[in-house]
Amino acid sequence: MKIETRNEHFQSSSIIGKILAKLHIDTLLFVGLGLVCALSFLILYSASNQDMALLSRQVIRIGFAFCLMTALAYINPDQFKRYSVGLYILGVLLLIAVLIMGDVGKGAQRWLNLGFFKFQPSEMIKITTPMMISWYLSKHGFPLKLKQLVIAGILICMPTLLIAKQPDLGTSLLVASSGAAVLFFAGLSWRFMLITGIVLTSLTPVLWHFMHDYQRGRVLTFLNPEADPMGSGYHIIQSKIAIGSGGIYGKGWLGSTQSKLDYLPESSTDFIFAVFAEEFGLIGSFVLLILYLLIIVRCLYIALEAQDTYSRLLAGSLTFTFFVYIFVNIGMVIGILPVVGVPLPLVSYGGTSMVTLLASFGILMSIHTHRKFLPH
Repeated sequence: MKIETRNEHFQSSSIIGKILAKLHIDTLLFVGLGLVCALSFLILYSASNQDMALLSRQVIRIGFAFCLMTALAYINPDQFKRYSVGLYILGVLLLIAVLIMGDVGKGAQRWLNLGFFKFQPSEMIKITTPMMISWYLSKHGFPLKLKQLVIAGILICMPTLLIAKQPDLGTSLLVASSGAAVLFFAGLSWRFMLITGIVLTSLTPVLWHFMHDYQRGRVLTFLNPEADPMGSGYHIIQSKIAIGSGGIYGKGWLGSTQSKLDYLPESSTDFIFAVFAEEFGLIGSFVLLILYLLIIVRCLYIALEAQDTYSRLLAGSLTFTFFVYIFVNIGMVIGILPVVGVPLPLVSYGGTSMVTLLASFGILMSIHTHRKFLPH
């Protein structure tokens, strides 16, 4: 009996639907991503004080990222599985190269200068780490054994520690969470996670000792931002003022005063949610969160529908990483988490994180649209 892919079987009533199906693009996920990016253009134009040059650069970057997403969606997920080990090793070697010869900027050594552009390997490792852990665990039976957990833990810790050394606490957190998510979706017991959490909590004094001064300052500012309102606590205090002044309905598009008067630093990147909340209020923020939720729900559905262990674990991990992006950024902007420099996904100005995120969605689409089934 002939086996067909879901994409080949799918019949669309619209021309656009047929084109997306041929490209292996998941329509619902594509629409959700497109709507968030459209909101991104609106708020970036306002947050940048109507800087068309900045907006044009973002449009180009998003266009490139969508092209990469389409290319990855067209690749069979078996190819991702085949090259998981090689890509992971390449990513770790590039992280080591960053520590040896990487470019330094703003007190951090995170980039490799390739002449015509700068490349940040830590962005690549956000995807290759869950790919590697998913590949390794898919080769073994379940439930997980202690040996498998130890090896998986080492595979997660290597890139995490190399990134933390740059230093880049936010990205190291995302890489660690992406790898840990694979273990969670593989059936890691709640008892083990609880014990691990207790052990990590007990190691807090040790972690504090190895943290950089600016990282310690961020933690202290998180605990009491009013202690230094014109210094380390300035960002979060102004962010809260911006969010609160938006009220229920907001001040309207282009009506943000905190960013326009330069009271809110990093208004186009890390703290762009504060600008969004000031202009569109509680209702607008709720709409943005609903769009994020719809994307996450669709991705979880894709993970549940995946037909092999590798694809299921990888899809679940990539979805969880996207959620962590959202939670950490909004959490630090509203003051419930320390500031760690994580952008608001698909909204903040930037190139590398946008490319990485849409690449991960391309992999998710590949997993979903290349499913195989027996026709009735």
